[in-house]
Amino acid sequence: MDAASLLTGLLVGALLATAVTLGVVALVSRNRPADEGLEPVHESLDHLHRLLAGIERDRATAHGELREQMGTVGQTSALLRQETAALVTALRTPHVRGRWGEVQLRRVVEVAGLLEHCDFVEQPSGTNDAGAGVRPDLVVTLSDGRQVVVDAKVPFTGYIEAVQAEDVAVRAERVAAHARQLRAHVDALAARRYPTAFRPAAPFTVLFVPSDGFLTTALEAEPGLLEYGFARDVVLATPSTLLALLRTVAYSWRQERLARDADQVLEVGRRLHARLSTLSGHLIRLGSALSSTLTRYNETVGSYEGSVLVAARRFDDLGVAESPVPTPPPVEATVRTLRPTELPLPGELPRPSELSPRDDGSRPVERDGTTG
Repeated sequence: MDAASLLTGLLVGALLATAVTLGVVALVSRNRPADEGLEPVHESLDHLHRLLAGIERDRATAHGELREQMGTVGQTSALLRQETAALVTALRTPHVRGRWGEVQLRRVVEVAGLLEHCDFVEQPSGTNDAGAGVRPDLVVTLSDGRQVVVDAKVPFTGYIEAVQAEDVAVRAERVAAHARQLRAHVDALAARRYPTAFRPAAPFTVLFVPSDGFLTTALEAEPGLLEYGFARDVVLATPSTLLALLRTVAYSWRQERLARDADQVLEVGRRLHARLSTLSGHLIRLGSALSSTLTRYNETVGSYEGSVLVAARRFDDLGVAESPVPTPPPVEATVRTLRPTELPLPGELPRPSELSPRDDGSRPVERDGTTG
């Protein structure tokens, strides 16, 4: 229901209410004097007049706003119709149509994330095995060094004419023409022999269709169009299918990078293990030398105390020396031997066999003598 119908209904209801009020007032005035019966009528008429004036103001305001909105909608529709006609005219031009396909292709490549994970070249030049120069729209390099050639120059004039057609028969004819144009472009793309111009390359060429509707409409008229392209090593790909293909390429690049990182980590681990083995050998030899030194020191102290200090103490007994000769104490420390220790897994507590009884009843002491 629009605003005009609503205001009309309110006005009719107000008039009916006025008629009912006048009838009631007339019935009441029969039993009252003339002056007392006319006063309620004047009050009711004044109230009705104010009510009708307010309704009229609201109606005029709503009508003005509605007219303004309708004018804006009309201008927008005319502008949209003009821009749509300009777009359709521009898309009929081969140069503009090819540029639009290239922009769509670049957008799909960016969404697939190939800028960081894959090396690709836009519009490279090459020469096929027949000696003819070719220039595809995009060449994507796979992780194994192979290349995938992508071409985005697709004719869709028949599709535009089919969308604009109002008659069902004309639309069917234009759809069939669109399918024939796409089929002829597949033949032309197969004749260019892109894979022979970029070696090593995948044995097929990707024909990028900038819109899913273009391919779907062509398949309505010719359902075997995909198989026709496969037989000629041409893969028809829409933005959704090409995105899935490029995402697979990006995933292969990530796996290749992870494999290289794993090889580097393995090499660093091998070097670290070799250096730890060398350091462990040095520590073992140093411990053996320290143990032998302690043994020789204690033997020397024992010989010194048993043979030299005995004669020196005779000077002390005779009162010749000013102070007694000090006795060097023996060293009883032991050198810890390196031995392999099984490390617990993450989150696993040490086994009871790896701990000795508590030294003070509060902290466990490990077998190497350090506190935990």
